Amino acid sequence: MNIKILYPSDNSFKPSNIAVSSARTCYFPGGIVEPVSSQDWKSKNMLLTSIFEAGHHTTLQHAHFTILIEGMSRHLIWRLLHSHPYYNSEQVSQRYAKMKIDAFVYPAEGNKDKWEEFYTFVFGRYEQLILLLEPIMKSVLPKFKQKESVKKAQEFARYVLPQGMSAYFYHTINLVTALRYVGAVKALPESQMEAQEFADKLENEILRIDPDLKPLFDFAKKEKVIFPSMDMMNLKESKRFGNSNVEVFDICDSFDFEANENYSSVLRFSQLFEDGGVLGGFSSYMKISLAADAQNQRHRRSFATRGKLENNYKKEYYIPPIIAKNRDVLNLYTDTIEKIYKFFDDQKAKLGFGESVYALPNAHLIEIIERNDFSSFHHKAQMRLCYNAQQEIFDAVYGQVEQLRLKNIKNSDKFLPPCSIRGAAGCFPICPEGSRYCGEKVWKKEFDKIKIREI
Repeated sequence: MNIKILYPSDNSFKPSNIAVSSARTCYFPGGIVEPVSSQDWKSKNMLLTSIFEAGHHTTLQHAHFTILIEGMSRHLIWRLLHSHPYYNSEQVSQRYAKMKIDAFVYPAEGNKDKWEEFYTFVFGRYEQLILLLEPIMKSVLPKFKQKESVKKAQEFARYVLPQGMSAYFYHTINLVTALRYVGAVKALPESQMEAQEFADKLENEILRIDPDLKPLFDFAKKEKVIFPSMDMMNLKESKRFGNSNVEVFDICDSFDFEANENYSSVLRFSQLFEDGGVLGGFSSYMKISLAADAQNQRHRRSFATRGKLENNYKKEYYIPPIIAKNRDVLNLYTDTIEKIYKFFDDQKAKLGFGESVYALPNAHLIEIIERNDFSSFHHKAQMRLCYNAQQEIFDAVYGQVEQLRLKNIKNSDKFLPPCSIRGAAGCFPICPEGSRYCGEKVWKKEFDKIKIREI
């Protein structure tokens, strides 16, 4: 794994200088204390440690780090880097970029030869699925989209790729989040060794930029941390869920929200001017694949519990409808997934669940509980009811909206794709995607017709 932090070389930009100067500014009557003024201030380190240990962490959030990361597993990205609201990431897409055979993470104590043989097998099946799916994609895509048939084939073939597939990406966090990463890795239920490697490299890179932060990292590593638990079986029994993969419950619709122009603009002014929609909301039980949840968790105001995978491990996996409808592709897909689970179970017996997790396929189904306020969900519904969204997460969000409508929740008829929202508000262009336009005038469809899509 390689990480590199982009940060100004000017000493005045050191995070410790920014934190201390912002703290001093709060109590200084003579104007702003600029970072350079704290560089050689005799009480700098004392104040820095004091405000940190007292929990006055807003001063530490002014300094941000843009990190270039290569060689981190998709699983650790999902488990640690993207499972909270305080970050921004742009990573290589498994939907639109062809994956490479050398982009895998190996468990530290695993048999390298066996894992290499496994990864080679899975990657070969991934390439076979792309070849089988490409003509199928071309047959269902609009004529002007047929040049994208290979990318669409990759989108569905990627479900067999394992969690050990690595990624490269930009990741931006503030100093408090960096300290939380370093403190939390010891409590992670999976990929602990890889997580510790990342934490060590992150700490070293930040201390290279600013050695004065060492006491903060030492403190973070000593903090007690417990990975949260939830009794999913008990919850499902108490709420009497059916067999659906999406179940909406605990709805609070006592507060109205205005689905106005603030919700239709590209800048999402609804996220700036909070309205009554943030006071109401609902919870959802969702069973989705690891691949879909990797997209789902990017909605950072849709908070969710993601428990230990071992606690609810079942050999259940997602089958995309386009694959289910084509026998040859389905046979290859199911045979691949079943062989993946066999290898996973073999490795689990040797390495334990937490390190063998790299073998689990993207298609592996997990159970989460998600909580949305109506304002935030309006944004999520727009993004995921767009035909450019991957089909599985489209179906999950459609299921949430459908249940809210069936329960006659106020304004649930306003949860629509972006083009439908913009068309109703008189915003032009109606589709904001430009050359990425899906090819269908979705804004002219009724809600129950929106779900009718080939892929």
